[in-house]
Amino acid sequence: MASKFQSRLVGTIVLVAIGVIFLPDFFDGKKQHFQEQFASIPLQPQTGDEENFTVIPEPVAAEAELPPMPVTEQIAGSDVHSTVAEPVKVKPQPVGEPQAGLKDSGWVIQLGVFRNFDNAHQLVEKLRSKGYQAHVWPKDLKPGDLARVVVGPEIDKNALSGKVDELRKLTGLNGQLLRFNPLNP
Repeated sequence: MASKFQSRLVGTIVLVAIGVIFLPDFFDGKKQHFQEQFASIPLQPQTGDEENFTVIPEPVAAEAELPPMPVTEQIAGSDVHSTVAEPVKVKPQPVGEPQAGLKDSGWVIQLGVFRNFDNAHQLVEKLRSKGYQAHVWPKDLKPGDLARVVVGPEIDKNALSGKVDELRKLTGLNGQLLRFNPLNP
């Protein structure tokens, strides 16, 4: 006869084998196989009501000639002759030179230069809520760029210089009056 220990060992091995073989199937439940459902796209669209389409007639060629002389018009009894004038020749400005009038185009107040873009945008929103025309330059910021907060531009330098004290009281920043260059803000 086998000893009690051997009987228990064989019984334990049989129970573990049954558990390893049959229990996963029992706990998994019903097996479901998923398959994607798709509809095929037809190669040619189906046409149904062809009677609803209207046929556009071919254009009719009309024979027309231009008059040999310039056209004259009569407006309220006076003679007005309409003729084609010589085209005006425009002298292009050289690329490197600024156009006339851009030197004195306007002024801005620079309130500060910020490394943190969120702080610059919060200051601009605060200024805009108080009615100031505030901007962050440059518009397209890249990592490593500095954001400049400016108020303006304004053509009248005296009107803008009067706002420097108001902005100092509102933001606590000493603004600097600078010339505005529209080509390179």
